[in-house]
Amino acid sequence: MLDVHRLRIFRSVVASGSVAAAAANLGYTPSAVSQHVTALQRETGLQLLARHGRGVRPTAAGEALAAQADGVLARLGEAESFVADLRSGRTGRMSVAYFASVGAAWLPHVVSTLTERFPGLRLELELREDVPADPARRADLQVVVAPRSYDPGVGAAAHHLLDDPYVAVVPAGHPFADRDEVELAELADEAWIDNDFARGWCRRNLLEACRAAGFSPAFRVEAHDYPTALAFVAAGIGITVLPALGAVHLPPGTVGVPAVRPTPSRTIYAVVQDAVAHTPPVRAAVESLREVAAAPVRDPA
Repeated sequence: MLDVHRLRIFRSVVASGSVAAAAANLGYTPSAVSQHVTALQRETGLQLLARHGRGVRPTAAGEALAAQADGVLARLGEAESFVADLRSGRTGRMSVAYFASVGAAWLPHVVSTLTERFPGLRLELELREDVPADPARRADLQVVVAPRSYDPGVGAAAHHLLDDPYVAVVPAGHPFADRDEVELAELADEAWIDNDFARGWCRRNLLEACRAAGFSPAFRVEAHDYPTALAFVAAGIGITVLPALGAVHLPPGTVGVPAVRPTPSRTIYAVVQDAVAHTPPVRAAVESLREVAAAPVRDPA
């Protein structure tokens, strides 16, 4: 059986590039590190390291073992965290997946509520846009954007949270900046800045609304996220259109104007797995999401 402690030391040598560097990082002497690596090579019957300049590098066998060690050590770390939870009385866990604009606007309130009401709860948060097809890989609760009347399938339920309308974000000196609203067709000749790397439902929904208004936007710049697109607007490069939830914190020098006729809108749901729907933390999380979704915190103007 392989010695896990030696695996840790060997992995440190591979990552550090030399025995001396690994010893410094681990707080050991170089001699102790060398002895552990030698013992591991003896246990495996493999040459794991080879000299390279003033340091060492893994052999082919060493690289393969290092990759396996990563998985073993990660799982061991999870087990150690679980034991620590049991020792301290934290016996519950809850996984929550979310998309970026919800993470910034809603998750602080939800997490604050959960940690206050369930101090022993371990929260596992994950930034994720899509709902995995494999139920085993799904979070206990996931906040998603989906078409109206969304059905998450067997084993889960979707709770409607919000219909989130889109706003056009323009530079403060733009002719539309003082308007209460702007018709989508009026934006046809503007220099558009894209804001969706994933090319997901939010973007497709916007493009469909533009087609309904009789045009397809010409993107001058393709940014990969809302903050970057908003920074380009602030720099006067063009305009961007995004859900109001993503325009909660606009940079100085920009203004959000509701886009209408047609009004693009995305629908946000909380998808809860049936197996945990009855648990107090999940029920509290859904309640907290409903509260923050209903709160009048977004003012695009």
